[in-house]
Amino acid sequence: MEPGDIVTIATRKLVGDAAPERHGLGIVHLDEAVVVVDKPAGLLSMGSDREKLKTAYRILNEHLKALTKSPMQQAFIVHRLDRETSGLMMFARNESMRAAIQRNWKSVTKKYLAVVAGVPSISQGTLRDHLLESRSFKVHRVDHGGELAITHYRVIETHGDKSLLELTLETGRKNQIRVQLAAAGHPIVGDRKYGERIDPVGRLALHSCELKFCHPISGIPMEFRSSLPGRLKVLVRERRVARAR
Repeated sequence: MEPGDIVTIATRKLVGDAAPERHGLGIVHLDEAVVVVDKPAGLLSMGSDREKLKTAYRILNEHLKALTKSPMQQAFIVHRLDRETSGLMMFARNESMRAAIQRNWKSVTKKYLAVVAGVPSISQGTLRDHLLESRSFKVHRVDHGGELAITHYRVIETHGDKSLLELTLETGRKNQIRVQLAAAGHPIVGDRKYGERIDPVGRLALHSCELKFCHPISGIPMEFRSSLPGRLKVLVRERRVARAR
């Protein structure tokens, strides 16, 4: 197995057949309370002023309406991923389920994989910063004010001038991982917004790889994992081969 090659290890209660992938969106789990999807990079989580149609939210809603044959079916967003970030995200099937999940949001485990520039001097640690969003919608680290952001990281592998990190969110601020890693001197590969000039695979090298939570109805622990996408595996594999040579 390659670094980041991980599989879903949860009992799935499916409602009908799993949807075929549309715009790269994969439905990982679907039951009467929650939906877990695997979002590709480049797809919005929900609509914006510029794009309202090609979003994970709309694609999922269209599938649920077709699956249940009910035009009233609607998914409810529990959290979001940046457009440039791929991987697992969760939706609720109704407002009460969303409220139940969000009440226990601190107990939800959210892990990411990222390929970053450079090699951290400490192989495992915690990033603590205060973040503030500017009027231009860019997030900055600040010394005073802002919101506390906490991210735990672990170096999985190093490859020359790049590293593969596993990141666990303790808080969920906008662009949190991207801003904190850039501020630490290790911007994510492909993250032009936050200072990384190198973009060898044409996308941000950040992937939501794990979600762990207790089911809002049954209370049963659930765990979903998603492997590193092919384009990001190339970053790791190429550097491993180069080092072997």
